[in-house]
Parts: sequence; C-alpha cells; structure tokens
Amino acid sequence: MKNKLTNKEIKNVLNILRDMYPNAKSELNFSNAFELLVATILAAQCTDVRVNKVTSELFKKYRNPHDFLKLSQEELGELIKSCGFYKNKSRNILKTCEILVNEYNGEVPDTREQLVKLPGVGRKTANVVISNAFGKPAIAVDTHVFRVSNRIGLASSENVTDTEKDLMKNIVEEDWSDAHHWLIFHGRRVCNARKPKCEACPLTQYCLYYNNVINK
Repeated sequence: MKNKLTNKEIKNVLNILRDMYPNAKSELNFSNAFELLVATILAAQCTDVRVNKVTSELFKKYRNPHDFLKLSQEELGELIKSCGFYKNKSRNILKTCEILVNEYNGEVPDTREQLVKLPGVGRKTANVVISNAFGKPAIAVDTHVFRVSNRIGLASSENVTDTEKDLMKNIVEEDWSDAHHWLIFHGRRVCNARKPKCEACPLTQYCLYYNNVINK
C-alpha cells in the first residue's frame, strides 16, 4: 500500500495542479483588505457565490469600518442574513470594525498575529487576508485544502493546523499562496467531498486516496 509521496512526486503533483489552474485566485470579490476581511468572515460555512451576491450590494453603501459602525447589529444582520450564522457574523464584524477604528486607524493589520486577535478571525481567515490582500506567502487550510491535500498525500494530518504545517514543509514558500488556490480549485471542480471525479483527474498515478481506496 502506498502511504507516502516522495519529494519528486510532490513536485510533480504541484506542477500538474499549476498547469490545470494557471489563473487560480480567490473567488471572493473584493477591492481592498477590509472588504476581503469582511467577505472571508461571511464565507464561513457559506459559498463564495452567496457571499459575493451579498457583498456586491453591501460594499456599495458600506466601504470601510467607519461606515459599518453606523449600523446596529440587527441592521447588519438583516443585510447578511442569507450567509447564515448572521447573528454571530454581524456581531464579530462590528466588533472587528471597532478595533480597526480604535487601534489601527481604520486600516486592516497585515500580520497573522494581529489579525487572529480580531473577533471572528481565525488562522485560516488571517492567512487568506495576508496572502490575497497583502501578497505575503501563506496557506489557508479550508475544507477543500484539508480534504484534497490529505487525499492526494501532500499532507498527512487529521486537523487543519498540522495540515498547514505539512503543506508549508512540503511546498516551497514562493508557491504557498498559489498552491492554496490550486487545491481549492481542484476540490471544487474535481476532488469533490462526496464523489470525487477520479476518472477525470490527472493526479491518480500519485494520489494516495485513489491508489489505496478507489483502485486497490
């Protein structure tokens, strides 16, 4: 039974993913770091398509933390209701806006350490922001990245924190941010959670899941 990929196989997998998704990027719509931060908070347990539909209207009227603080939690909750968990999300967004105004002059901080201290911002969200808004190398492990990387063998962990560590070890730093998007795109388009399209996947010769489970 194949239980580990060699460094060469990992490199080959990443090269294939690079060729498959050369233009992979965040599918959340945003024009600045603050919009991405809000959109990523809203995206928790919600699709990017739904978030984009909500923020396309939301960001027309509310463009920065000062604007958001004109809203009550109930008012914001109504605007983001379709994203789910709107009570928690509206509370966290407004608390975050207060901190941004009071401690950061209304700007979004650009370090993971500062970001994870904001309400509603975990390590994944912080990595999304520093990578996509500030261009810093980071691997945000969402459900797609976790599933796909462990299925293929780019990681071998049972939680998101150790998966991130595995990926940071197995992927060169300059590719971290791109690899994050390659894995998300592959998870959404091919390596689905319930029924992966292995017959259409060019990674089967390397994939541990395919070789140990599907094709054993």
